[in-house]
Amino acid sequence: MPSSTAGPEIERLIGLLAKLPGLGPRSARRAALALVKNRSGLMEPLASAMAQAADKISSCQTCGNVDSQNPCHICTAPARETGIICVVQEVGDLWALERAAAFRGRYHVLGGSLSALDGIRPEDLNIASLIDRARQEQVNEVILAMNATVDGQTTAHYITDKLEACNVTVTRLAHGVPVGGELDYLDDGTLSAALRSRRPF
Repeated sequence: MPSSTAGPEIERLIGLLAKLPGLGPRSARRAALALVKNRSGLMEPLASAMAQAADKISSCQTCGNVDSQNPCHICTAPARETGIICVVQEVGDLWALERAAAFRGRYHVLGGSLSALDGIRPEDLNIASLIDRARQEQVNEVILAMNATVDGQTTAHYITDKLEACNVTVTRLAHGVPVGGELDYLDDGTLSAALRSRRPF
């Protein structure tokens, strides 16, 4: 087994970078080397930005989005429609819909999807707070923007059952979202068309 070519600080940096989605050991080493080679222009500003983010960013108490204010900018924006809530699995899905600029309502982030295999139960997700919002707020429609996976659709059916007593219209994204697809990987046009073509669930 070859000996390490870097000190423990660099190896720790590489190890942490390798834990990021999309970065394997080789990509992490390249990223670490780029940071080390550009300390003042890249590494130090990145370290500062990460420290500020760790200090100031938190989950929105209303919708589950991440932001530097609580409630978040979307929940407090006066121009957003208060009668429509779009339910997504993760914050990345919220960001994908915002990129498409096709939705002007509010959001609710579940924090995942139901999964018997992974042991994720309804109480592990932000479902109860969604039902509370649907009951207490002037909500007319709940859009279920779940990933088109088995777990995503299982979660959508569960939420639909729970919303029956809330006197709201429940819709879902049109089937333009491919089966097995995840919102964060779809293009803006597909997302916009899916929102426009939503129908009762």
